[in-house]
Amino acid sequence: MSGEENRPRTLREMEIEVEAEGREWMRRRLEEKVQAEADRHGGVFPPKRAQGVASASAKDASADGVRTDRAGGVARPKSGG
Repeated sequence: MSGEENRPRTLREMEIEVEAEGREWMRRRLEEKVQAEADRHGGVFPPKRAQGVASASAKDASADGVRTDRAGGVARPKSGG
């Protein structure tokens, strides 16, 4: 065993681990709820994509009033006035 494996874990390390476990639990729980709702309405989750259908392009996003910032992230929608 190395010294790294034998040292006590910090509170921050434990916090990060528990937060990751919590996110995974919430993701699974949300998936179960969405699937149950889709089953109730006779749908399929996740929905199957049609073959040959591409995602919307960045050009389409700008037409909807969504801008991207210089770093490539999505910025606030354009103001109406």
